[in-house]
Amino acid sequence: MTDLSTRPWLASYADGVPSDIAPVDQTLADMLDDAVIRYPKRPALEFFGAVTSYGRLGEEVARAAEGLRRLGVRHGDRVALILPNCPQHVVAFYAVQRLGAIVVEHNPRYTPPELRHLFEVHHARVAVVWDAVADTIAEFPSDIRPDHIVAVTMTDAMPRTTRALLRLPLPKARASRAALTTRPTAKGIVSWPTLIGGRRVSRRVERPVLDDIAVLQFTSGTTGRPKAAVLTHRNLRSNAAQSEAWVPDLRRGEEVFYGVLPLFHAYGLTLCLTTAISIGARIVLFPTFDVGLTLTAMRRTPPTFLPAVPPIYDALARATARAGIDLTSLRNAISGAMSLPEATVERWEQATGGILVEGYGMTESSPISIGNPMGPLRRPGTVGVPFPSTEIRIVDPDDPSLDRMPGEAGELLVRGPQVFRGYWNQPDETARTLLAGGWLRTGDIVVADADGFVTVVDRLKELIITGGFNISPSEVENALLLDPDVVDAAVVGIPRPDGSEAVTAAVVLSEGATFSADRLREHARQHLTGYKVPRSFEQFDVLPRSLVGKVVRREVREEIVRRRQA
Repeated sequence: MTDLSTRPWLASYADGVPSDIAPVDQTLADMLDDAVIRYPKRPALEFFGAVTSYGRLGEEVARAAEGLRRLGVRHGDRVALILPNCPQHVVAFYAVQRLGAIVVEHNPRYTPPELRHLFEVHHARVAVVWDAVADTIAEFPSDIRPDHIVAVTMTDAMPRTTRALLRLPLPKARASRAALTTRPTAKGIVSWPTLIGGRRVSRRVERPVLDDIAVLQFTSGTTGRPKAAVLTHRNLRSNAAQSEAWVPDLRRGEEVFYGVLPLFHAYGLTLCLTTAISIGARIVLFPTFDVGLTLTAMRRTPPTFLPAVPPIYDALARATARAGIDLTSLRNAISGAMSLPEATVERWEQATGGILVEGYGMTESSPISIGNPMGPLRRPGTVGVPFPSTEIRIVDPDDPSLDRMPGEAGELLVRGPQVFRGYWNQPDETARTLLAGGWLRTGDIVVADADGFVTVVDRLKELIITGGFNISPSEVENALLLDPDVVDAAVVGIPRPDGSEAVTAAVVLSEGATFSADRLREHARQHLTGYKVPRSFEQFDVLPRSLVGKVVRREVREEIVRRRQA
């Protein structure tokens, strides 16, 4: 049988894709500076029709960096970003990188308790936040409240005509319903225009180096509550270079990337923020995915590259067909975060004439490590083959020193320059996930064929994937158990036809309690952001448990499926 250490997958690479990338020599700050020098007049960002050139982007980043420095941000400090996709998000991200500080990304739709837990982990000194959540952060206890809060009014980056409409399907903040056209007035909150209103940062201010930490990216990892994955400049710059190499027909200075994926997610960060900037692409930003907004943008600025998830490809293919919009500008598309149905591939490629492939990754690998070749050798139904400069092993889950052979199922291990340094202040979790020699345990059970194409068959970790986000069942269960009528709970993912999973809760109620799915769902909403709230509930008399008392979620899932098929 073929030995995977010989990298048999190289024979399946698309023409022009190298077996290895050259070791990177740029930090993320250097990468942006290079793009500004190369493409000063080229569009860098577009937001509802308002365009920012690379030259202007560089200027705003330099001013934001100086503003943050004046607030006390120094090399190695954490700066929290709590923003939807908008130009200010991009500027803030690179301003933090310029100072050698650390970006900590957050979902702006998180509830106050969810955000508070994350701040208890990272203790950011400064937070740059959507104005709808600024007051919430200002009300945190003094031991975790940032020294300074910078409030961003997202509509400031829109054209005046768009601002006047204010009927946009923007993300809804769970923390506050602040008006979109006003800034919060809580004490200690600085406005974004004030932050960037001064001079440029001095060239003498210390710059980052490759092995500095660039981002703390929260993930549920392989188990449990969210942990902060430590991603360095080398990790993220390498994954951008690998992504660029994977699509050999990308045209520097000419591509149009659609940023429908959230920049606070590892997938959106790498493809819509770092990779796009590295090649001087125009990034068309959307604060949330909405079919109508996307169709309007397509009429104005046709995209050439779309990273997304399967439901987005389906929705756009159907909507553009009805609207008579030409999609043939879209040459390349990479799907991730959930399995990609072959029917979606056929529908998309028929509409665009381009190519749609599936990839694989996790936050801990910056995130992409495996992808289908961008050409005729791709194999739908698999997640593809390892990226350049990436190695894989398939091992016995109980003894990672024992390798499986091609065709045998085992746990996937990954090694490459994109693999993270570890979890922030969690050495035990790091030791469980990072093995000797730099191998990352993914927690996924896969099969690799003799050519190195990988198929995911199961997950050791019991995370639920919905809408491209990972959900820890334990987190949802703990929220449900706060209800006095719930004495036991198990949360599982029930597969949907689009490849995602529906969050489903099995609950055991106290004696005499009345079962009400609507009441349980409303309770969950008080503690969890929307996508984590169970879509359906099932009442159980008792939950199946192992000999050591652990709930067997697999049996819970099987029972729910059996009930629904009966």
